[in-house]
Order: sequence, then C-alpha cells, then structure tokens
Amino acid sequence: MDQAVLFDSLRTAIWVAVQMSTPILGVALIVGLVIGLLQALTSIQEMTLTFVPKMLAILATFWVSMDFMTGALISLLHDTLLPTIARGF
Repeated sequence: MDQAVLFDSLRTAIWVAVQMSTPILGVALIVGLVIGLLQALTSIQEMTLTFVPKMLAILATFWVSMDFMTGALISLLHDTLLPTIARGF
C-alpha cells in the first residue's frame, strides 16, 4: 500500500469518528453546563444530580443518532476501506 493511500484512509476514518462523536459529546457538554449552572445557582452539590441526567441525555442522543452513525460507518467501509483492501493494501 502506498503511504499516501494509507494516510488518506486514516484521515478519512478519523474524520468519520469525529463526525460520529460530535452529537453525543455536544449533548454531554450542554447538559453538563446546564446542570453545573443549576447547581451553582441553587447550591445543591449532589453528585447523582450531574451523573444521571447526563447519562440519560447521552443514551437518548445515542439512540436517536444510531442511524446516522451506522450510515457513516457503512459509507466509510464501502467508499474508502473496501476499495483499498481490494487493491491489496
């Protein structure tokens, strides 16, 4: 396998990983900021108050975006990785 093809495949795979993780990380960030602001305003320092809503929001986001993630992985496999493997690395 030529180095340029390898690096291009790796770059594409990393970009797909970033695209797939963005919705979940974005929701975790927003929920964490809202809960942190709520805790700062009300002086409630309960650890489960930060953990449980964030986990539920992440789970819901994962469930909603599963179709997008699966499509991105299948697209990566068909467009990038399979032609590279078919050429014999």
